[in-house]
Amino acid sequence: MLHKDRFLATIHYEKVDRPASWLGLPVPAAEPALNRYFGVSSVAELKEILDDDIFPIEVPYHYPPSNHIACAFDFAKKKHLDTPDNRTLTAPGFFEDYSDPGDVEKFNWPDPSKYLDRDESGRLARSVSDDYARMGILWSAHFQDACSAFGMEHALVVMLTNPDMFRAVIDRITAFYLQANEIFYEATRGYLDAILIGNDFGCQTGLMLTPESIREFVFPGTKKLIDQAKSYGLKVMHHSCGSVFPVISDLIELGADIIHPIQALAKDMDAYSLKDNFDRKVAFCGGIDAQYLLVNGKPEEVERKVKEIKDIFPTGLIFSPSHEAILPDIPPENVEALFKAIRS
Repeated sequence: MLHKDRFLATIHYEKVDRPASWLGLPVPAAEPALNRYFGVSSVAELKEILDDDIFPIEVPYHYPPSNHIACAFDFAKKKHLDTPDNRTLTAPGFFEDYSDPGDVEKFNWPDPSKYLDRDESGRLARSVSDDYARMGILWSAHFQDACSAFGMEHALVVMLTNPDMFRAVIDRITAFYLQANEIFYEATRGYLDAILIGNDFGCQTGLMLTPESIREFVFPGTKKLIDQAKSYGLKVMHHSCGSVFPVISDLIELGADIIHPIQALAKDMDAYSLKDNFDRKVAFCGGIDAQYLLVNGKPEEVERKVKEIKDIFPTGLIFSPSHEAILPDIPPENVEALFKAIRS
């Protein structure tokens, strides 16, 4: 099967020659060891050797100092290192001292049309072989950014004590992403198959806030973002780390095609539980524990776990580490074992 065909068949629970896979996004610090071990010079070459199915296309967003759309807003009240690896979330935010929703425009909101490179977006999408499932990495983390806008602890207090103020900020952030995503979709029209969006609202043992609060304050924006992607004929992978079991049904109703990741050690997120409750209702991505197994396990343990999960999900699951970021603490031989077992 072609990579794209395998991806589509997997998420539709159709018969496949093997389950679809996604390496994820190796962080720069992890790349040298992977390149040395596999004898390659780039992640693109590594994906070819591993026979990976999804090719991620990052949004080319040039707004210094981070030059990453996940760091588009300089909300911090104090100086900070604003890079993709050091994003302000818990520091005091710009809106910490504001309570009137009318003050939302006092922040210097960036114009994505100035920083999102249309030409580069199209070039990146066209450069990927049609064989791959091409997935735009958009993030569009409107909830996490709203937490940054106030400082996370204060944001959650404002959500409950001054909901109109919280809505004004998160709605304005959502509007930014809708504009940015439209630019990207138009520039890559006809060359994308799927997109990744999401927010982290899960932790190891449950949600960080109640399902009711997520439904009231977060999911209206999520619905707009998913509907926009669907209007371009794209499959939607929705990301949240942690235990998000209580709102998976909501994400299905919102139109998500794939839930990412299966954080294997988080409460109720094991493959057995998800299969029992959501079989053929939604596809999943992840499942191979990156908290302990891929870091500390032996290659034969990795292979054994993959085979176990393949028995549970012969299709319907895109096999991938349980976090999209491949960190330097994952030995390359365990990455090799993971993909060897997927292909076997």
